[in-house]
Amino acid sequence: MAKTEVPDQSHQAKKRFGQNFLVDGNIINRIIRAVAPQSGQHLVEIGPGLGALTSHLIDKKCQLDVVEIDRDLAEKLRAQYGQANGFQLHLIDALKADFGSLTKPGAKLRIIGNLPYNISTPLLFHLLTFKEKIADMHFMLQREVVDRMGSPEGKKTYGRLSIMVQYHCHVEPLFVVPPSAFKPAPKVESAIVRLRPRARTIMAQDPAFFSRVVNVCFQQRRKTIRNGLKSILKELPEDCLSHIDLSRRPETFSVEEFVDIANALSALRRPGTE
Repeated sequence: MAKTEVPDQSHQAKKRFGQNFLVDGNIINRIIRAVAPQSGQHLVEIGPGLGALTSHLIDKKCQLDVVEIDRDLAEKLRAQYGQANGFQLHLIDALKADFGSLTKPGAKLRIIGNLPYNISTPLLFHLLTFKEKIADMHFMLQREVVDRMGSPEGKKTYGRLSIMVQYHCHVEPLFVVPPSAFKPAPKVESAIVRLRPRARTIMAQDPAFFSRVVNVCFQQRRKTIRNGLKSILKELPEDCLSHIDLSRRPETFSVEEFVDIANALSALRRPGTE
């Protein structure tokens, strides 16, 4: 395998953008092997930074859209890759980007990104709104976030993030990345995770209400689910969840069980009830 070039490190990382640039050639190669981009695929790279992954993606002759918020980095990327076939740069906040508008007929998006720790969770939820147009996603995230995303029920790491991501996607943690792989080095370990949108056999009839049910239950995760649902149950028949053991704590319920609870409650709510 050819030696991977270390990205230009002359750019000063900006704390307000949560920048930690990947500079370890071995880790870069592992990520590219995990993603396995193929010619003709449509890739979207979020936060390309100094282009550690960008050059490898372009070499695969993919259609590559990159989303970068830092104007200085965008200028560097445009100067280096602007003439490459299939390369398109978008100077925009990823939290506000319309990823659906990037799709072309017959080709779903493959999304890759080293997500800043300070926006990783809201950005994940934003991207999930476009899941019908996404084939898969590979992200570098704080290891603790990846652990929570893939956690099974019954674990301390299991919570709202676990349920909402697993409802939408198959979650596959791939490998851990040490702080030394970055410049500047973060204070925590990172991890690579693969997300593949799933075709569901059990659907939330009202996705927004499903999200609300999960949220209120985990606001008091040490109490029973009856306690968490108190504000919703007070306006519904007492026996509306007679098939559910409401004395259990929320972390013991599977994703499917939460969908079942939300659907049962949603069917009894008055129109217009929040």
